[in-house]
Amino acid sequence: MPRLSARDLIGLVLDEGSWTTWDTPPEYGEINETYRADLASAREKSGVDESVITGEGTIRGRRVAVIACEFGFLAGSIGQASATRLVAGITRATAEGIPLLAAPVSGGTRMQEGTPAFVHMIRISAAVSAHKSSGLPYLVYLRNPTTGGVMASWGSLGHVTIAEPKALVGFLGPRVFEALYGKPFPEDVQTSENLYAHGIIDGVVEPWEISDLLDRTLSILLSRPAAPDEPAPDEEIDEVDTWDAVVRSRRPDRPGVRRLLRYAATDVVPLNGTGQGEADPGLMIALARFGDAPCVLLGQDRRGQTTDRPMGPGALREARRGMRLAVELGIPLLTVIDTPGAALSPEAEEGGLAGEIARSLADLVTLETPTLCLMLGQGNGGGALALLPADRVVAAQHAWLSPLPPEGASAIVHRDTVHAPEMARAQRIRAVDLRAAGVVDRMIPENPDAAEEAEAFCKRVGAVLEHELSALAHSDVTSLVAVRSLRFATPPPS
Repeated sequence: MPRLSARDLIGLVLDEGSWTTWDTPPEYGEINETYRADLASAREKSGVDESVITGEGTIRGRRVAVIACEFGFLAGSIGQASATRLVAGITRATAEGIPLLAAPVSGGTRMQEGTPAFVHMIRISAAVSAHKSSGLPYLVYLRNPTTGGVMASWGSLGHVTIAEPKALVGFLGPRVFEALYGKPFPEDVQTSENLYAHGIIDGVVEPWEISDLLDRTLSILLSRPAAPDEPAPDEEIDEVDTWDAVVRSRRPDRPGVRRLLRYAATDVVPLNGTGQGEADPGLMIALARFGDAPCVLLGQDRRGQTTDRPMGPGALREARRGMRLAVELGIPLLTVIDTPGAALSPEAEEGGLAGEIARSLADLVTLETPTLCLMLGQGNGGGALALLPADRVVAAQHAWLSPLPPEGASAIVHRDTVHAPEMARAQRIRAVDLRAAGVVDRMIPENPDAAEEAEAFCKRVGAVLEHELSALAHSDVTSLVAVRSLRFATPPPS
């Protein structure tokens, strides 16, 4: 497919006729005649006056700002004039309180200007950081190619980052690598697909699909729910034996986080990985909306956790990315506990599992955004505890939380596993026991089992999440943080 120009991409993504430029003529100061001729030739070839164009338009009626590179102008390279234009566009988007869409395609810094242009990447990164600090979305679409200083600054700072299929995306240009080291750079490393596989970007998306994705993303991020009219109802929960609840929670056909989203969420935009080269299938990270209530969702995924690959420390590093996103975007965080336990392996130890559990707990306790935890199924060990601290905790009827699987507790106390049911009862691991202890605030009935009424159960959970998230969205964050850790300090009843 031929490379789209910046204007063609804007015309494809924005509502027809909505584009308004923000650009003013570039200023260069003293430059040599050769460079002046290069600029004149680039203007004639590309039809634009610099390598970046900025402006605003609408996506499905929502106002957005756009900064886009034009590869036809000196390979999209960034000089002082284009950097100044970028900073002006980003700053204006921040001042006017609108989301920002970036579409880089560039070989990096303009060699004709050298280091003075190179250091402008600091200004651009600072402007993007200020935009994000204002709670405004910053969304990035990496195009073919995006390398060098552009990839190492505003190309890698998105709340959500997607890329064009088969795009060359990376830090070091392969031609530079070959010139420096006398051998070609491996072809399959600096591709959008490989970056997605390594958890560095969130998706690989065709240009004509961007508008739909951005519409869903903005529908979530810009949604503001009304405060609930009534307090949460106190559901009647039938008495279920502890071991029966454990067995039910382990059913392979029990609905997990993916079916919950399929049946109960209004909008979902899956994200991917830590953004730093790591992804774990045991944890799902997404932007989601239940009714009008938005959240960043961190869900332990039943489908992604296998005997061969249990949830590892990378999952918690991924979770901590989601925590940061929730704070930056100013929306609640929803954690979903459903795990048979974190990995117990040499790799997990060397990967810092214990430290990641500790950092996750510390981050959640102090997180400056409203938090909600859903105990959906199994809650085994530190991997489950790592997602528990929240302003509100809701639990499915057969969910549970235990320091070890009951079989492990039985092995320690009785040197066998046959006492597992007895240990589960003694350790008061059921959601109903945790409600009595003040850990769980609200329970969701299963009639009689989530696996036997998957869609109805998920919709019931979704309604509870919408109610809780809406109430939290209208709470004072400072007050929430002040009492969050204390709620887990009350000793359980004897």
